Amino acid sequence: MLSGRDHESASPLAGGVEVISAVVATLPGSPGVYRMINARGDVLYVGKAKSLKKRVVAYTRPERMPLRLQRMIAETASMEVVTTRTEVEALLLESNLIKSLGPRYNILLKDDKSFPHILITADHDWAQVLKHRGARSRKGEYFGPFASAGAVNQTLAALQRAFLLRSCSDSVFASRTRPCLLFQIKRCCAPCVDRIALDDYQALVEEARAFLSGHSQRIQRDLATRMEAASQAMEYEQAALFRDRIRALSRIQAHQDVNPAELEEADLVALHQAGDGACIQVFFFRSGCNYGNRAYFPMHVQGQEPAEIMAAFLGQFYADKMPPREILLSHEPDEAGIVAEALSEKAGRKVVLSVPKRGDRKRLMEHVTDNARDALGRRMAESGAQRKLLDGLAEAFGLEAAPERIEVYDNSHIQGADAVGAMIVAGPEGLMKSSYRKFNIRSADLVPGDDFGMMREVLTRRFSRAQKEDPDRDRGVWPDLVLIDGGLGQLNAALGVLAELGIDDVTMIGIAKGPDRNAGRERFFLPGREPISLESRHPVLYFLQRLRDEAHRFAIGTHRARRSKGLVKSALDGVPGIGPARKKSLLHHFGSARAVAAAGLGDLEAVEGISGAMAKKIHDYFHPEG
Repeated sequence: MLSGRDHESASPLAGGVEVISAVVATLPGSPGVYRMINARGDVLYVGKAKSLKKRVVAYTRPERMPLRLQRMIAETASMEVVTTRTEVEALLLESNLIKSLGPRYNILLKDDKSFPHILITADHDWAQVLKHRGARSRKGEYFGPFASAGAVNQTLAALQRAFLLRSCSDSVFASRTRPCLLFQIKRCCAPCVDRIALDDYQALVEEARAFLSGHSQRIQRDLATRMEAASQAMEYEQAALFRDRIRALSRIQAHQDVNPAELEEADLVALHQAGDGACIQVFFFRSGCNYGNRAYFPMHVQGQEPAEIMAAFLGQFYADKMPPREILLSHEPDEAGIVAEALSEKAGRKVVLSVPKRGDRKRLMEHVTDNARDALGRRMAESGAQRKLLDGLAEAFGLEAAPERIEVYDNSHIQGADAVGAMIVAGPEGLMKSSYRKFNIRSADLVPGDDFGMMREVLTRRFSRAQKEDPDRDRGVWPDLVLIDGGLGQLNAALGVLAELGIDDVTMIGIAKGPDRNAGRERFFLPGREPISLESRHPVLYFLQRLRDEAHRFAIGTHRARRSKGLVKSALDGVPGIGPARKKSLLHHFGSARAVAAAGLGDLEAVEGISGAMAKKIHDYFHPEG
C-alpha cells in the first residue's frame, strides 16, 4: 500500500493532490494498475497505465480535469499500485478489478447474469442434450452463448423434434422400464428401453452436433434425400418422420430474423448515447445462427466519450466470458489494439475487432444500433414514468422529497414452520432485484406464527448491518422509505426496532388491506397520523399494490424453496445409518426422496452401496406398519 503522509490542507482537493503527489514520487515508469482509495478504505477508481508515473502525475493538476474527477481527487486518502509486465496484463487486471470492486468513479457494467448454453454430454454412452448455465464442469460440448433461457428452450424443443435425443437425467434414464411421454409425442427415440441401437443413436448425436456447429444446410439436404428415398420405397411412416425432422430444423432457422452470410462466430456490439444515459446492445452469432441479443445500460457514463465507454464495456463484459473470434463494433474503443490483444490473450487465439464501413455488415450494425437507441428510449420513458410515480408518492403522503430507495418487507410461514422474511427494493429505475434480500428466521424463542416478532428480527438484522457497513449513509444502501405489509401493530413493531437502534430519520408506512381484505381499499398507517386511503384508481395506489404484491411473491417463493429443501433433507436424514454417500446413491437411483420412501424392499436392495440389512432398515423406516 502506498499512501500520502499526514497533512492539514486548506481544502479536501488540495489534500487529495498532496496524497497523490507523494505517491507519484515513488512510482516507476512501467505498466500497471492504480487504485484511488478514500479514508474508509473504499476503492473510488481503478485505472491502468502504460507508464504509471506519467499517468498518475496528471491527477496532481486537477484544474485541467472535469468536476467529477476533481471530486474523486478530493476524496482520495491513499493509493494502491500493482505493476505488470505489459500493458495488456494491466488492461486485463483493470477489467477484473472494476468488475469485482465496482468503484464509484469508473464506468460500470451491471452484468450479474451468466449466459445459458446448450450442452451435448460426453460422459455417458447415450448422450444427453440439455440447457446449461454456469461453470463448464461436465464433460461434453457446449454451444452458445444464447441471450436468454427462452432462446435456449426454443432451440432445445426444436432439437428434440429434429434429432430425438434424450433430455432426462442419468438416474431417470437408468430406471425406465417403458418409454416416457416424450417418445409418444415424437421428441425422443427412447434409448432408455432400447428402441434404438447405440450406433444409430450416436449418428443422431453427430447430426445434432453438426447442426449446432453451423452445418445446418448439409443436414437438411441429407434428411431430404433420405425422406425421398423412403417415400419411393413406400416406407411412408419413415418418410413422415424425416419430414417432421426437416420441419423442426426449419423452425429453428425461421427464428433467425437477422442472419447474414459469412458471420460464423461473432458478437455485434453497438452503443447509443442520449442525455445522461447510454445503451449497449449485443447480438450473438454462433455457428452462423443468431442466438439472440441483450441490452446493457452502463453506469457513470455522463460526459464520457463513446470510445471510452466502449473500451470499458468490452473489458468488463469479457472479463468472465470467452470472446468470440470476431467482434463488430459501432465505435472504435480507446486503445483498440491493446483491447484486441488482451481479448486474444484471454481466448488463447486471435480475436479481431472491427468497425464495419460498408456492405451487409454495416447495414447489420445499423440495425443493432437502432435496437440500442430503441432500448435506451424505452428505458428513459420507463424511468420518467417511475419518477412521476415517486413524485406522486411524496405528494400523497406529505414526504419531504421523492424517495430514491424504497424497501418493502413481508414474512411467510406455515404455522410458524420454515419462517422467512423478505425485502424487495425499488427506485427510480424500477425494481432493483439485485438488492433483494431474504432472512431465515433464527430466533428460537419466537412463538410459532408471531409475525410481529419475525418483523422485529428481520428489521433488527437489516438496520444493524446497515449501521455497521455504511455509518455515513453515502453508499446508497439506506432506504428513504420503508413499507411494512400490515397495519398499525406491524408498523409499531417496526418503529420500535428503529427506536432501539437510535434511527429516527427513516420514513415508515404500514399498508393494510381494507375490509374483507379487498385490494383497492387499502389503508395506510403513518406514525402520529390518522390512517389514510387513496382513491381506488389513483396511480400511486396501483404502484404501492404492485410493490406489496412483489414482496409477497418473493417471500412466498423463498418460503417454498426453504420448505422443499427441508422436506428433501428430513425424508432421508432421519433414517439411521444414512450418510452422504448412501443418500447420494439413493437419490441418483430413484431421482427423489419421495421415490425412495415409496420403493419396495427389492428395489432398495438393487441400489449400489445398500446392503440387504440397510435396505430393510430404510424400508421399515418409511413403512413402520409392516
